[in-house]
Amino acid sequence: MGRAQIIAGLSLLLAGCGNSGRIVVGSKNFTEQVILGEIVAQRLERAGMKVDRKLNLGGTLLAHQALVSGQIDLYPEYTGTALTAVLKLPVSRDAAEVENRVRQEYRRDGRSNGCRRSGSTNTFAMVIDSGFETLSQAAGRKQGWKLGVGYEFLTRPDGLPGLIDTYRLPLAGTPLSMDLGLLYQALKQKQVDMVAGSATDGLIAAMGLTALRDDKSYFPPYEAALAVRGAAIGSSPGLRAALDGLTGKISTVAMRKMNYDVDGEHRAVRDVARDFLDRK
Repeated sequence: MGRAQIIAGLSLLLAGCGNSGRIVVGSKNFTEQVILGEIVAQRLERAGMKVDRKLNLGGTLLAHQALVSGQIDLYPEYTGTALTAVLKLPVSRDAAEVENRVRQEYRRDGRSNGCRRSGSTNTFAMVIDSGFETLSQAAGRKQGWKLGVGYEFLTRPDGLPGLIDTYRLPLAGTPLSMDLGLLYQALKQKQVDMVAGSATDGLIAAMGLTALRDDKSYFPPYEAALAVRGAAIGSSPGLRAALDGLTGKISTVAMRKMNYDVDGEHRAVRDVARDFLDRK
């Protein structure tokens, strides 16, 4: 979420039944995921495929279960999330190690055929209104932080528990869990004074907020990926080539700009995705 570069993504191919010639594209329930899902859907439509959309499904485990059960054929995922939230493996901060480990584990279960470059890097970012630049500095504040977080952040092994252990961050009461789309509004309205956001969120700069630097490198790498059912690849000629056409095309800077176009400028996701594909 902070490195403006194009990152290697992961293609996780799962077994399952087909969808009668239509590709079902899903996503999780926050802006970046919906944009990525729409980009993929439009890319496939331009390649002549019939596409159904099931975007904005929910959190990681809901999206993953939809994939495994055959309700969707693919959805955007992140390597760090796959490692910790899906595979329940220990956190690692080495990007190559995370990528290789996730690929190996999915292949071991018969779910993966290797690696595909597919997008940008995203990671958690602890965001405040002003006053500090790093998490270590924020941990030194005498007054505890009133924290706002998404539901998953409270229990994920790469979320709040490890963050507290690493930085000894003082909290004022129990963190307030809320929908991810409400975090920055809650921060500006002073309902909370720190939130667990995403480094590619365009609203951080647009609203004059500060993403605290993770100076102890607590958060692992989250490299953008596509989790794809193997049956869809096998039954849909041209699907692999169409997805490969997105390889390396979405930089972190481009992703942040698209997020802001939707959240800050209130542009339609479909239009933002279309404009991106027209440029690329």
